[in-house]
Order: sequence, then C-alpha cells, then structure tokens
Amino acid sequence: MGSPEEARPEEQRLGPVVRRRDQIQPGTTDQRLLDTEGDSQWVHTDPWRVMRIQSEFVEGFGALAELPSAISVFGSARTTPGTPGYDAAVRIGRALVDAGFAVITGGGPGAMEAANRGAREAGGISVGLGIELPFEQGLNPHVDIGVNFRYFFVRKTMFVKYAQGFVVMPGGFGTLDELFEALTLVQTGKVTRFPVVLFGSAYWSGLVDWLRGTVVAEGKASARDLLLFHVTDDVDEAVALVTKETGPPPPIPFEGYEA
Repeated sequence: MGSPEEARPEEQRLGPVVRRRDQIQPGTTDQRLLDTEGDSQWVHTDPWRVMRIQSEFVEGFGALAELPSAISVFGSARTTPGTPGYDAAVRIGRALVDAGFAVITGGGPGAMEAANRGAREAGGISVGLGIELPFEQGLNPHVDIGVNFRYFFVRKTMFVKYAQGFVVMPGGFGTLDELFEALTLVQTGKVTRFPVVLFGSAYWSGLVDWLRGTVVAEGKASARDLLLFHVTDDVDEAVALVTKETGPPPPIPFEGYEA
C-alpha cells in the first residue's frame, strides 16, 4: 500500500462524488469519520443538514402513519383562554372528534391549545406538530402525540399529508402562511378534495374583500379560486364543511378500448 506522502491522485471518488485536481481532499471518508480531533464544523454543512431533513421526514412519517382521518386546525398562539376565539376552538376540537376525526395543530398555546384541549376532552386523538423557534414555548399539555421540527417545510408537509382538511381560526403571519400554502396546493392540483374553512367572518372579511376586489379584479386570480374556501361563524357548519369531502374519491371512468 502506498504511504500518505505519495503524490495525490488525479481523480478521487467519494461515494457518488468525483473530485479532481484542486478539489481532491486529503485522507479518506473513514479517516475523517474516525478522527475524533477533527473540525466539528461539519455538523453545520449542507450535506449534514440533508441528513437532518431526512430524519425529520422519517420521524414524522413514522409517528403519524397510523393516524386515523384528521383535520388540521390553525390559529393564533396569542388567543387567550376565556375569549370567544379560544372557546370556539375548544368546541371545534371537540366537534371534530365527535365527527370521527383526530385533531392536528401546531402544538403551541392559544387557539392551537384550545383545539387540542377540545379533542382531548372529547376522548379523541390530539396531535401537535411543533417548530423550533427562538421564543418557542413547547408543546401544550393537551397534546397526546407530539413531534417537534427544525424545518418549516417538513412540518408543512405533515400538516397536509395527514389531514383531510383545514379549519383556520383568526391568526397572524404563521396562520396566513398555512392558509395560503393549502390554497395554493389545491389551486395547482397538488392536493385534491381538501376543504379549507375560515372561522370568524368578522376577522376574515377584510381579506376576502381584498381577494375579490383587488386580486381577482386585477386578474391575478380567477373568481372560481374564491370557491376554494368557506367562511363561517358556526361551529357545526365549520365541521360539516371541512369533513364533507373526506370520503373515498369517485372512480375514474375508463374511456379507452373496452374488450
């Protein structure tokens, strides 16, 4: 075997990666792995982040794969107990369980906690999908199954993949982000049969008026896009609207050759 002092090869293969000329790295992959005194900055590199992202998908899929039909409920973390918004979220969580659904939230306080509380008190499955934030308060005590994520896009995938619809309570930027993410996925056909219900007409009316009077009026969206969501102030109606399309999709007729 040659010694480390020998001239560097013209080509270096590191798994699927090929390095040549000045891009050739000294040593081997095993050597760098086993070198305990090596530079620790590797844990902050993009290849290592890919592994973290992969692990988050694996953990999320594993934790939620056997979840029954579920509805995601979004809303402000700043909704305080004892307010009409909090009480409505509790009732929605309870009604969703009574209708046979698990409840998924962002796992935080406020409207999320209220929906989880309603689900737990009704004897259903209460799920919280948390996110790492500088001011994170942890999962609320009403969560039965909790998963914390580093990456927003992984968390968003779990919200959509394991829910059959969204109920959106009054909320801020995070709530709006989830709302328009869902509407975009439905509008572009990335997901099908995915009802979105906005709860609280007084809160959402300004947004709906802007969408109709500005976005649609200027041709940035079509009038039919406004049919992608429903607005209501009634808990029973919200649950009925968000759960009515959760049955199996109709069979696709075959228009080709028939034997």
